[in-house]
Amino acid sequence: MVFTRREKAILAATIVAVCLLALDFYVLTPLLDRRAAVEADRARLAAEMSQAASLLKRRRLLGPQWRGMLNDGMRRDPAEAESQALRSLRSWSTRAGVRLSSLRPERSTEKTELPEINIHVAGTGSMASVSRLLWAIETARVPVKIKMLQLGSRKDGTDDLSLHLKLSTLYVPPEAPAPRHVARAGGNPGGAP
Repeated sequence: MVFTRREKAILAATIVAVCLLALDFYVLTPLLDRRAAVEADRARLAAEMSQAASLLKRRRLLGPQWRGMLNDGMRRDPAEAESQALRSLRSWSTRAGVRLSSLRPERSTEKTELPEINIHVAGTGSMASVSRLLWAIETARVPVKIKMLQLGSRKDGTDDLSLHLKLSTLYVPPEAPAPRHVARAGGNPGGAP
């Protein structure tokens, strides 16, 4: 069979088009998809690396503070941790000038690595005395955290406030292995956490 010049041109164009489509389908599209996947992986890995570097930086910055809390404040006995928090609260409130009317501790029944003891506090005082108490709690070396704070005026137009707090303190459960920082109390203060 003899092809005319026009048929040869159409056949050549068809073969070129089929070859281009096959090249696109089997080579170009998979190559572009793979490149996009590699770029996505690179971006994900860069984000993970940045997050890991941030975590290491935070560990270096917070390590001494954590060691101080473990050595100075963290207790292994729940009764001792509760007693320490209550003594500290009484001391802080006396220095701040807040009159406490109620201190009610509650031990958590959850089994966690660092169990909490919640303490409900009620008291009265002026705005200045309440702010001094809150500052003492926030800057304490004892592991205490404010979970809930409620302030109210006892009498309108006066500087006589009622204060309700829910605090928590932590302790290391007796059955848990001692963190290496507690085991090395008085050890290398400048070492890694």
